[in-house]
Amino acid sequence: MKLSKFAQRFSEHSGIILLMDDLGEAMAGDKDVLMLGGGNPAHIPEMQALFRDRMQRLLDSPAEFARVIGDYDPPQGNKAFLSALADLLNREYGWGLGAQNLALTPGSQSAFFMLFNILAGEFDGNRKRKILLPMAPEYIGYGDVGLTDGIFQAHRPAIEKLPNRTFKYHVDFDRLSVDDSIGAVCVSRPTNPTGNVLTDTEVAKLIDIAADNAIPLIIDNAYGMPFPNIIFTEAELVWNDNIILCMSLSKLGLPGTRTGIIVAREDIIRTLSNINGILNLAPESVGPALAYDLIKSGEVTETSRTLIRPYYQEKAKRAIALLHQELAGVDYFIHKAEGAIFLWLWFPGLPVSSQELYRRLKQRGVLIIPGQYFFPGLDDDPWQHKQECIRMTYSMNDDVVREGIKIIAEEVKKL
Repeated sequence: MKLSKFAQRFSEHSGIILLMDDLGEAMAGDKDVLMLGGGNPAHIPEMQALFRDRMQRLLDSPAEFARVIGDYDPPQGNKAFLSALADLLNREYGWGLGAQNLALTPGSQSAFFMLFNILAGEFDGNRKRKILLPMAPEYIGYGDVGLTDGIFQAHRPAIEKLPNRTFKYHVDFDRLSVDDSIGAVCVSRPTNPTGNVLTDTEVAKLIDIAADNAIPLIIDNAYGMPFPNIIFTEAELVWNDNIILCMSLSKLGLPGTRTGIIVAREDIIRTLSNINGILNLAPESVGPALAYDLIKSGEVTETSRTLIRPYYQEKAKRAIALLHQELAGVDYFIHKAEGAIFLWLWFPGLPVSSQELYRRLKQRGVLIIPGQYFFPGLDDDPWQHKQECIRMTYSMNDDVVREGIKIIAEEVKKL
């Protein structure tokens, strides 16, 4: 069978496919696998109870149940949910949003597929535009969503070494350049894979750079405020007409419902809604139904602040303490854990590639993600640092995390 160029883009090796294949294998439970590679949120008992209760109330209301599973929502998403979320964001931040400023997508991945191909790629007059990633490493899922080659331009970060074998990436503004080949700037905050949180000063500079060049700033806020608020440092959430803010219900505990959220000015929302209608007819309805009461009442903000954030912060502290214990005698650094559900490990001078370390760990039943996949836009950059890092999640059961860290340390010490 001959494949179109479109199909060929999805038939080649991809970091995100590696991640999701490994995740599916681990979650299927066919064999013992220590899953430290995926982005699956923890099954927090209190959140599970909240969603079970809401599901039961849906089942006990025949009319509402019939609507949720039996009726299409509009391409923009469920209107009641969008209005409730706009009200919540206005109460929290005073942004003056209406439902017309929000849209739902079938997960954040589809949101970035749409946004990146709206704002970058091929344009009239044989012009091409790119997405600027001010600081790689960045989210693995960005790398393969462009429908044309070379859709990203990325920059190496400045690296600040901190006490206790910790380090932090910063945007290197001295090297950051924007010209008319850039269609948008994109950052994740907290950053997947590193757990980095761009400072308010860095975000303010990026806002100014985007505005000065009349291009949008996309902020991937999947782990940020006001929910799920997996952020362990002081940070301000900002939005204006030139910012596209991307959120999600996944890290609240609803990854299976595939509900992405976009906050943007009206013309962008209309375009996204049109694409939604063509590609998907409508976003799914179950996620918004399960989260509606939490959003409408504002309980989601308090729950994120007092339950979800402390839960992950304590797990991160335990995992970091284990890493320091097990990696004693190894040259290593851990990126400062400021948010998200991952730890980013750097082994300076690692004598094998991150892919080879991944292979060795997989043979021992431990799944991590090789660092090399988190540098879209730096594919041709020979920077050795890309091969010296790995991402691991600490969201799994503590016994899984403990055993996985022990095996990671054993393998690194063999090299």
